[in-house]
Amino acid sequence: MGAGTANACPNCERLQRQVQALEQAVVALTEQVRLLQEKLACAAKDSSTSSKPPSSDIVKPPKPEPPPGQDRRNIGGQPGHPRHQRAAFPEGEVNGGPFDHLLECCPDCGHAVQPISGPPRVVQQMDVLPPPVVVEEHRGHPAWCPKCLKVHYAALPAKVEEGGLVGPNLTVLIAYLKGVCHASYSTVRKFLRDVARVTISRGQLAKVIAKVSEALAGPYGELLRALPSEPILNVDETGHKDRGQRLWTWCFRAELYTLFKIDPSRSVDVLVEVLGSEFAGVLGCDHFSAYRRYMREFDVRVQFCLAHLIREVKFLTTLPDYRDVLYGVRLQMTLEGLFGVIHRREQLSEEAFARRLQEARQRVLRAGLQDTGTEHSRRLAKRFKKYGEDYFTFITTPGLEPTNNAAERAIRFVVIDRLVTQGTRSETGQRFCERIWTVIATCGQRGWSVFEYLQEAVRAHFGGGPAPSLLGAQG
Repeated sequence: MGAGTANACPNCERLQRQVQALEQAVVALTEQVRLLQEKLACAAKDSSTSSKPPSSDIVKPPKPEPPPGQDRRNIGGQPGHPRHQRAAFPEGEVNGGPFDHLLECCPDCGHAVQPISGPPRVVQQMDVLPPPVVVEEHRGHPAWCPKCLKVHYAALPAKVEEGGLVGPNLTVLIAYLKGVCHASYSTVRKFLRDVARVTISRGQLAKVIAKVSEALAGPYGELLRALPSEPILNVDETGHKDRGQRLWTWCFRAELYTLFKIDPSRSVDVLVEVLGSEFAGVLGCDHFSAYRRYMREFDVRVQFCLAHLIREVKFLTTLPDYRDVLYGVRLQMTLEGLFGVIHRREQLSEEAFARRLQEARQRVLRAGLQDTGTEHSRRLAKRFKKYGEDYFTFITTPGLEPTNNAAERAIRFVVIDRLVTQGTRSETGQRFCERIWTVIATCGQRGWSVFEYLQEAVRAHFGGGPAPSLLGAQG
């Protein structure tokens, strides 16, 4: 028995070493699985769990299911909704006809019919005249001056001298196609050739665009000078391509206008150049380092975007570590409570709304500071400790939104233009883009027609006068 026990001890030790080795392997493999799951979660980030745009989502998330008892809606008008019909053109806008059409025989049996009194069936039809371009010839006749002993030619109208081959209205149409419709020079040439029945070279089109850019320089500069005095500004930036070089398009959105600026830098230097070091307003932005540095070095008040924060919190709930999930769920619930208060604003008195908003704010801050010891939660808790209050500037600033959606919506047009046109190819193109984008966004904010504003600006420029301001009332 003693010998058997003695022989068993070495076996026990061997088995114990094997168990320890297996335990270490399990720990190592578990850690490896955790790291791989984290990498997979990072790689699976989409627009709902990060700052990525929706266009970057490889797989679009499925549409949410309708509420219980309700069928998914079909495209088009819904049953029970009132029918919407286009209002008829007023009599002063009808410049063709009326054309009367009489019935001579019955369409069913062919028998003769008798006209009766009653309102006719009216159909108004719009159309374009072929061709839509008018070619004018202007002649400046010569005259001899016996005193100067020189030949002088009669001056042509200013719009003819400045416009050259392309008149003001066609100039505006080309700029509208290029800037608003995202058309390339080749597409504009095809449109003019096939629709307007005129052929214009790419070089001539580039000259036309440069003239429109010059016409918009004054109004653009006025907005650029007005930016530092704005009480609230939302700012965002996106990449810009120019002959393989990476540039940045900055978007500054104020209450009444939006300005775009293309710059080689994405640093704080752009903010200092545009807004200066004495900017006294509030900056709505995401948590990008340039905005943090601008806030820190020049004591600028900011409102960090709560929508960006929510996406980062949702990302925590996709991680494999239950501690990250716990921290993320806790934060997500408090943020949902905060926005629940905001959405019930109309139902609450001012005092009740302010009190509940402050209470929801405190709950979010407390939840944000209670990290669970993991790398991801510790990083976010550190941000709450340093910048937590800057997510709630909107509570004490009337008119300030808790998110940066205003700038993100404004810059979406630029992103679409970049995808369609592949960027610019010269500094002249950059200036035209930032000016025409500014006009498009500002006119949209103020309910103006972009085409009509461009008409006024180009006509004023061709006549030697200033273009209309983008800050004042239109026309």
